[in-house]
Amino acid sequence: MEIKQFEDKNLAHFSYAILSKGEIALIDPARNPQAYYDFAKQNNAKITAVVETHPHADFVSSHLEISNTTGATIYVSKLVEAEYQHQTFDDGDAIVLGNITLKSINTPGHSPDSISIVAIDEKGKAQAVFTGDTLFIGDCGRPDLREQAGAITATRESLAKQMYHSLRNKLMVLPDDVLVYPAHGAGSLCGKGLSESTTSTIGEEKAGNWSLKNSSETDFVKQLLSDQPFIPKYFPFDVAVNKKGAENFSTSISSVAKREAITCQGCANELNPKFTIIDTRPQNEFKKAHFKNAINLMNDTKFETWLGSIIHPNEKFYLIAENETELNALIERTAKIGYEKQIELEFTTDFGNTQMHFFDSKELRENEEAFTIVDIRSEAEAKSNKIFANAIHIPLHELRERTNEIPLHKPIVVHCAGGYRSAAGSSIIKSNLNGTSQVFDLSEDVKTFQK
Repeated sequence: MEIKQFEDKNLAHFSYAILSKGEIALIDPARNPQAYYDFAKQNNAKITAVVETHPHADFVSSHLEISNTTGATIYVSKLVEAEYQHQTFDDGDAIVLGNITLKSINTPGHSPDSISIVAIDEKGKAQAVFTGDTLFIGDCGRPDLREQAGAITATRESLAKQMYHSLRNKLMVLPDDVLVYPAHGAGSLCGKGLSESTTSTIGEEKAGNWSLKNSSETDFVKQLLSDQPFIPKYFPFDVAVNKKGAENFSTSISSVAKREAITCQGCANELNPKFTIIDTRPQNEFKKAHFKNAINLMNDTKFETWLGSIIHPNEKFYLIAENETELNALIERTAKIGYEKQIELEFTTDFGNTQMHFFDSKELRENEEAFTIVDIRSEAEAKSNKIFANAIHIPLHELRERTNEIPLHKPIVVHCAGGYRSAAGSSIIKSNLNGTSQVFDLSEDVKTFQK
């Protein structure tokens, strides 16, 4: 048996190929299936099974496309009530793959329909467990994503209780040397304290993972529910997409409408002003020249997450990049969260009809009271480290809807922790206020104010 781990660093997502005797089972595949086809070809093997541990909230899976392309059977819990052709895969069910067996165990907690998969060798020994979003390395899955999504909804409290028992009665009973392969790593919003490690063992997790420590159900639930990160707007949308099954990746991204670069006001006038523009260029270029209703969401590692946190599902938008290469890459990244159909038009540009003045942070240092300061970090960040005593706190993912809470009698300075989010936040406020107040981005200079 060979286990191949695939990693999408931008979404902190792990997927897996299990190879045995020329047959491959895939677990929780990413939106673009090409890497799995390449792996099969390199090993002269056939993909015969695709297993979904649950309908994912943070990315769109390619399970249906892979099944349609290769003939592989999709395996998923009956509780998902999947809308595509599949084989149910729950407690007691097994898949024979070459000379190994993949056994399903129901592990509700992150979602009501979560399963984990145990890989058992030809001698009957458990070698590995693929835990989906139930058990992470150093943490466990958050229980608050299925209150309004999926075939079965459940309160966060009830799912947290189910998580307590799934961890203890289903996973901790496995031998200590069983390898643990989760669906996510550090940086994922599907948990709150994931390790940088990519694999572990049951024994190592018993020793170091807080969620497996000896505790009462009440204490566990209280700790699990506290300080969970925010829920991006796109999460419930992706649950629904994955329950139905996404369309072909390459077909979908190739249907996105493109046009030649916009280089003048005449071309710009052809754009519909009711659509938001996602401008992914570096902030210095954006500030020099951009369109009035543009959001400066730079091409960086967390582009997908913030796109799906700022833009609503089914909301149309224009997509701008610095060059064609970046534009094509960003369309693929947009498709990873299922938003490619929302791109009204994509194009490159270095043109703009408005500017954002660069800010001299010396002015803020000399007189904080002269400015309205807006802190767009998360709740946890703002609580643990207040940089400016009188700052108004509005997290970035809520900013478009709450700009009206910002006083306008002073110039506005926007900050985050390092400069990436404040580029987006300041452009959101500037666009929403439409010139009624000066808006500045503190950008990376925020680091000089932190203690």
